[in-house]
Amino acid sequence: MRHLEIAVAALVLAGCTNLAPRHERPAAPIPARLPLPAEAAASAVTEALAPLGWKAFVQSPQLAQLVERALDQNRDLRVAVLNVQRAEAQLGVTRADRLPTVNAGLIASAAPNASTGRQVQSYTAGVQVTAWELDLFGRIANLGEAAQAQVLATEAGRRSAELALVSAVVSGWLTLGADAELLSVAERTLASREASLKLAKLRFDVGAAAALELQTAQSLVAQARNTQVQLRRQQALDLNALALLTGGPVPAEWLPGAVAGTVAGAAEVLAAVPVGLASDILLQRPDVIQAEQSLIAASANIGVARAAFFPRLSLTGSAGQAGSRLSELFQAGNFAWSLSASALAAIFDSGRNQANLNVAKVSRDIAVAQYEKAVQSAFRETADALAGLSSWREQLDAQRQQLDAAREIARLTELRYTNGAANVLERLDAERSLLAAEQALVQTRLAEQVNRVALFKALGG
Repeated sequence: MRHLEIAVAALVLAGCTNLAPRHERPAAPIPARLPLPAEAAASAVTEALAPLGWKAFVQSPQLAQLVERALDQNRDLRVAVLNVQRAEAQLGVTRADRLPTVNAGLIASAAPNASTGRQVQSYTAGVQVTAWELDLFGRIANLGEAAQAQVLATEAGRRSAELALVSAVVSGWLTLGADAELLSVAERTLASREASLKLAKLRFDVGAAAALELQTAQSLVAQARNTQVQLRRQQALDLNALALLTGGPVPAEWLPGAVAGTVAGAAEVLAAVPVGLASDILLQRPDVIQAEQSLIAASANIGVARAAFFPRLSLTGSAGQAGSRLSELFQAGNFAWSLSASALAAIFDSGRNQANLNVAKVSRDIAVAQYEKAVQSAFRETADALAGLSSWREQLDAQRQQLDAAREIARLTELRYTNGAANVLERLDAERSLLAAEQALVQTRLAEQVNRVALFKALGG
């Protein structure tokens, strides 16, 4: 009974000592306010806003269906989900170490009698507990805390992968819309230049145009065809990339329109991203949460390393029937039990425990630096997206004005060329400027929308 009392007292003390340092979130090495443009800061709220979910951000039903399928079929995201399940299973293994493992067994043994020299047989049947460690110094508890933090870190990694996937699908879909619009511009340009080539050939055949004019027209047609082929190839590559993200071929009805200009009307495709002044919202980003949970796990590992300096106490016990013959196991009055305790402490380990503790401390310092880097990276990504919030719109307005001017210049130059007041080179320069302005407008529209997607991602949506 005295042994049982000692065992119960040990159980009470088990887990009472925790040698791990208390977790404190490092101060965020970033300004307290986000660097919003002046016009945006005037209407922004001061408190941290809740992240915007992708279903509220994506306005297009076709794009929403595509995102849903990507979340369901993307293999990288599937691996991230399985990683969470594996971490949860590992947590179950760690938690099981806190309780004894009870086995049922039948043991038969034979040994010579010291006085008679005859063999004495014994049989034991019952339940056994072998080397159950009493967690007096929190070693197993800290292992469990580290495993729990790893589960939370892996779950945050899954959300981070999901956020990256949604952003990639939206950006890829918008890029396909820009590809279609650029291809439409190239096809119109090719048709116009083929008509000009026919006219130049007729003029050359009747002697009204020089060979330079005919060669220039042929060069422009070849250039337009080259651009068309390049854009078709790029469109196919972007479609393949989107198919990889979504886990299969993209249905035609889910693709953005070509002539309608999905990028041009992308204000209806994506909602405006609400922005506040406080930078605390960045602490809600999945990658920042993942870094903090990794830091918690590293702190718990310090407790595991410190516990190695103290004795490890374990209990071994059994209870059941015993007898000298197998038939006696089923007779009354042969109940037997045993309980033993052992304590093991390192006396000389060549500095192994100290080295393990040093490794754990350095690993925690690394985790602190990685957490701070994650916060700084989040702030930089958000600052970059906020810098483009208004500047891309201003650039888009300026690009529209430039396109209007290029169209007017091309029209007037064509009139002057028809009336003989402009030469072929002037006409060629006007056409090139118009084509470049049309392409630049499409690309600027796309850049403005991709910047909006980047802001959505940077704020942890």
